[in-house]
Amino acid sequence: MPEPAAADPAAATTRHALARYSALTGCYFAAIGLFNPYAPLWFQSLGFSTLAIGSIAALQSATRLFAPYAWSWAGDHGGRRVELIRLAAAGTLLAALGLLGVQAALPVALMTGLLFVANSGVVPLYEAVVSQLLSSGQGVDPARYGRVRVWGSIGFIVSVTAFGALLEWRGIAIFPAFVALMNALLLVAALRLPRTRAEGRHDQPPPPALHLLRRPALAWFFASIFFTVLAHTALYAFFSLYVVELGYGKAAVGALWAVSVAVEIAFFWTQGQWFPLLSPHRWLLVAALVTALRFVAIAAGGAWMPVLLLAQAAHALTFAAHHAACIALLNRYFPGRLRGRGQALYTMLGYGLPGVLGGLAGGWLVTHQGFAAVFWAAALCAVAGWGCARRARRHEFTAD
Repeated sequence: MPEPAAADPAAATTRHALARYSALTGCYFAAIGLFNPYAPLWFQSLGFSTLAIGSIAALQSATRLFAPYAWSWAGDHGGRRVELIRLAAAGTLLAALGLLGVQAALPVALMTGLLFVANSGVVPLYEAVVSQLLSSGQGVDPARYGRVRVWGSIGFIVSVTAFGALLEWRGIAIFPAFVALMNALLLVAALRLPRTRAEGRHDQPPPPALHLLRRPALAWFFASIFFTVLAHTALYAFFSLYVVELGYGKAAVGALWAVSVAVEIAFFWTQGQWFPLLSPHRWLLVAALVTALRFVAIAAGGAWMPVLLLAQAAHALTFAAHHAACIALLNRYFPGRLRGRGQALYTMLGYGLPGVLGGLAGGWLVTHQGFAAVFWAAALCAVAGWGCARRARRHEFTAD
């Protein structure tokens, strides 16, 4: 009888690498789950004005306009993405440690800005490596990608819940110490990353990336991302305030957010079953259409809790499915040594610019028209995203 085949060493190496990247993803989003919800409360405890708090918060979106591309450019040119991930994680820890010794608005803003510049490099660099690990002739393996990305959602929800209780118990003054702790864990996870076949120096410069935006399919693809994510800035910036204004308590706000993260986790964990049912372009169309319906429901039916619960459950499609489709198409449009800058453009055009514009325009709308107007505007942005996704699919060079 023939002996059983030995386990594939390459497959075992890939599984080992993906486990380490899952840990990195969990630590990164756990750090975000601590900083983004609770930093404004710490700023407030330091006596900062609302304008100062808003300005510091806007630094995150502002740094996304340039920092991800700079990190990814270095990764694509030098080929040492894992080393750059470690450098970025070290930068986040140094900036976090800097927050321990400052209380005035200007140095706090400086340290916060440096923190955002550093952590801007982590996601596009690790997404580029993970995409390469999971790439084949059929594109990125959706099942295994989902099993890596889901740990980001798990890390986020665990962090939000745990640190909410800890800060309630110990007081907001300990917030900078927790930020340093989480970024130290991020650095530990980065130091444990294995080298991959993407590592190594290159003698020849990589091909240019920005000129690819002239391709109609790619230009419309990024336009669809821009408008769909721009719609979601209403959710991230104003949903909690809107729900409180409607008369719901903080417990209800927390439950609604928990629903959205729970369905996001469920989609990523099981996306190997669902994602192959449609092409990536069709998923973009579905995500944009459901996004429009979601924000119409929030704007028109926010007074009814079942409507809000259903709207938050749509997060599985409007965020998780949308993100999975974007990663699949980025891997198609930006192969090889273009991969890092493709991920950076996704961060910049999909999250940096919409974050800045959405925050400013949304704030103006709230001031002049009320919260519901922001969600009606978000629905219109989603319709624009659907139109752009439709044009992107029409211009796609390959059969889809």
